[in-house]
Amino acid sequence: MPFFLNARRIDIDTGGDSQIVLLRGRDADSFGITPGDRIRLTSGKNVITVATDVTHHSIRHGEIGIFADIWKLLKTREHAPVIIEAIARPASVEAIKKKLLGQEISDQEIRSIITDISKRQLSTIETTYFVASGYVKPYTNRELISMVAAMAETGDMFKWGNRKVVDKHSVGGLAGNRTTMVAIPIIASLGLLIPKTSSRAITSPSGTADTMEVLAPVTFTADQVKNIVRQAGGCLIWGGGLSIAPADDLIIRVSKPLSLEPYDKMIVSILAKKVAMGVQYLVVDLPYGPGTKIPNRTVGKFIEDRFQAVGKAFHMHIKVKFDAAKQPIGSGVGPALEARDVLRVLQRSDDRPLDLERKAIGLAAELLEMSGNCRPGQGTAIAHQALADGRAWKKMQQIIGLQGGRTDIKPDDVLKGAITYTVTAKHAGIIREVDNRAIDDVARTLGAPDHKLGGLFLHRKIGQRVKIGDPLVMLSSQSADRMALARHSTALQQILKLRAV
Repeated sequence: MPFFLNARRIDIDTGGDSQIVLLRGRDADSFGITPGDRIRLTSGKNVITVATDVTHHSIRHGEIGIFADIWKLLKTREHAPVIIEAIARPASVEAIKKKLLGQEISDQEIRSIITDISKRQLSTIETTYFVASGYVKPYTNRELISMVAAMAETGDMFKWGNRKVVDKHSVGGLAGNRTTMVAIPIIASLGLLIPKTSSRAITSPSGTADTMEVLAPVTFTADQVKNIVRQAGGCLIWGGGLSIAPADDLIIRVSKPLSLEPYDKMIVSILAKKVAMGVQYLVVDLPYGPGTKIPNRTVGKFIEDRFQAVGKAFHMHIKVKFDAAKQPIGSGVGPALEARDVLRVLQRSDDRPLDLERKAIGLAAELLEMSGNCRPGQGTAIAHQALADGRAWKKMQQIIGLQGGRTDIKPDDVLKGAITYTVTAKHAGIIREVDNRAIDDVARTLGAPDHKLGGLFLHRKIGQRVKIGDPLVMLSSQSADRMALARHSTALQQILKLRAV
């Protein structure tokens, strides 16, 4: 039976994760509600499902304590009456429990889970259990296909008419590797449609969205995205700013604190957003090796098979490109430093990272050939020419301008205000190994990805000789305290390993 309590705003933002409200102990007892029970709040046309906790002092009798982030969703007023209704545990929770016990779940059960996540009817803990269930027993291809469909169909779906729609996506997990921001303007400059949505970092020091945000805003409405793509033929935006596969962004939120990303969840996350964006041709960049998400080629082949099987169900042509990753692609790690690498490649600077350039050209070439835009074997030369003659940079300037950034930006502009420190070689030798995990640890200590200036720059990479006093690694941060922590971290000493000569 519904009852009323007066809204009391609690000026604490939980980051959208808790989905918990407070009841006064005596009120909770009188309504038969115990901590953890699920209730539905209604204020006008706004309805939200939350869990309850009990306090004996923080609020008065007759009030309901609502945290700042839930307050924004409910859109109520201070002391306004809120309708409270106790509700039963949804069927989706039973479906999650079933999966945690290693059982296969039905299409209907999967849809109930995804729908309840997108409507915020599952708690953070319940959503986390759903993510973790992928570790208990891998999902079948049928389950993955059902999950992709449910994720895509619960949000916005984009249609682009008769145009060929292509995309390139990296599974992430390798520092640097900002090939997307080079490949997309190459492809768009050659007449293909490439509406690129990207995620923020989960396991790495920067995602494409984090890096692009150094150059221009990345959060837009669906109509704004359509306008940008209509004019430029492409975009570089954050997918979480749209309502495409909305459940996925809530899942990413619970995955991020523990850098938790099961392979099945990764495949679903990528393909649901591609289906929602109307992508027909997709190249997947899959780095593998120590310190990355994918430990070896065997696991990579398993993931490739899953991508192909699920993509086929949505009439999507997919090519997986394997990359034995021993060190970062490019020299910069962290949003601003990776953006500087991208600008150096697009603007043809003498000090541009050639490994980043070569890999981006190769990925663009795959898209050109698989989509039928050129004959097999011609893609590399065509992509290289678009980069070399300035068409790619001109297209990137158009995209940056349409997204609200500075089109005259220069590579070193992005590091203004940074505190830097350079680590030099104490011994002569040859760089024999780069520790990707140590790089991630140091970059995050310096503030990446949340602090754009946080990160590091590798002056030397595998196979290069160094003399005593040569620069090895430049650290960058906007915080002196973070810089001090990074300089004294054990991970810093593990980044580059020398072999004496």
